[in-house]
Parts: sequence; structure tokens; C-alpha cells
Amino acid sequence: MTDALSLVDDWGPEKIVVVSHRRTGMKGVLVIDNTARGIGKGGTRMSPHVTVDEVARLARVMTWKWAGVDLFYGGAKAGIVADPASPDKEAVLRAFARALSNEVPREYVMGLDMGLTENDAAVIQDELGDRGAAVGTPDHLGGVAYDKLGVTGYGVAEAADAAALHLGLSLGGARVAIQGFGAVGHAAAARFAELGATVVAVSTAKGALHEPAGLDVRALLTAREEHGRRLREPVLRGDRDPCR
Repeated sequence: MTDALSLVDDWGPEKIVVVSHRRTGMKGVLVIDNTARGIGKGGTRMSPHVTVDEVARLARVMTWKWAGVDLFYGGAKAGIVADPASPDKEAVLRAFARALSNEVPREYVMGLDMGLTENDAAVIQDELGDRGAAVGTPDHLGGVAYDKLGVTGYGVAEAADAAALHLGLSLGGARVAIQGFGAVGHAAAARFAELGATVVAVSTAKGALHEPAGLDVRALLTAREEHGRRLREPVLRGDRDPCR
């Protein structure tokens, strides 16, 4: 078990909050790393494998991300130890939000990360009765449809392109492997393909595909829409069911 004090250095964290709820089985952690530039802001993830170490590391990354793009937010991150496919997901989310009602949204604004969706952001807002408690809500609630727009994945590819140009390189003909083919990964694959890169491998929690000559990104995107994370080899052969 991690000694929370061992995570502290000159930059932070300023606060580590571990919460639980007996009835729902909810266990979670919030790490507010550094708020020198503003209120803590960063995604909340849900996974059976979330650890305090992991969340603290990601909170530190957020500190530098916000500073790097000169936005006035502080670094923070949260994690819930749970299976996002569980039928109890909403109850766990609500228990987590209630447990952090002293911090959210006064010290931390929840965002979306692995395992959470726009609808989950809406649940958090509803539980706390505050539209400022979470970002990434569905567009009908005034949020930005991150998943539909694929803004984060697009940004990943654009950042890679900018880095390549800075080094005097080009993404044209580059070979790319993408771990994760959800809201971020699928949009990154699409943009990498537009920039001329060859996507040679993708993986999800349910499987992986690898083709040295390059995968058909359009077929992958269609497969994701129809079958979710169940990517399987037939997508390479043009079968009618590319994810069975």
C-alpha cells in the first residue's frame, strides 16, 4: 500500500482524498496536485485497477499540461475503483460525487476520462445540483460533445504532427500503433490517417489487431460504431461482421 506522504514533493500534491461508501461498494480517490494557476481540473476515470499512485501521477501531468498551454487551471485527477460496465455504475458515481461534495466544484471540477461518458458527467451534475460540478456533459445540457467531436484524439494527432515538424520530420508514411480505440483512440486514428500516417495496430479491452501493411481505418471506425470494443481479425478480410 502506498504511503501518501511519499507522493509529496515541492510541487504537491496539495490534497489527497480517499473516499468509500459501504452500501454501493464505492472506493475512490481525488488528488489535487497544484492549484497555483487556478482551480483543480482534470478527468475522473473508472476502472477496477485504479490506484492512488496512478491518480497522483496523472494529477501531476495535468499540472504541467495546463501550464504548458498557459491556461489558468490547476492540476488534479480523480479515480473510482469500479467496472464501468457494471449495472451499479450510476449508484457508484452518485456516491462518489456525494463523498466529494466539499471539494466539488469549489476546489475540483470533474472531467471525463477512461470509463466515463457524457451521460456520467450529467449524473454528477444532477447528484450535486450544480452545473459547475463537471464538464463534458451532453450538448443538450450545454456541454461540448467531446466524444462525438473527437477533440482529444484529434489533438493527439495534431500534437504528434507539430512535434514531427519541429524535428524536421513528416507523419506521411509514419507507422502508428494506437492503444485504446474509444473516444480518444478512434479520433486519433482518423486524424493520423488524414495526415498520411499508416495505422498498423489498434487495441481495445476486448482484443487487438495488427497488420504491418496498414489497417483500413474507415473499416475500423465502422466496426467500432456497430460492435463497440469487440475488434477481431475479420475486419482485415472484409467480412460482413468485422468484430464477431
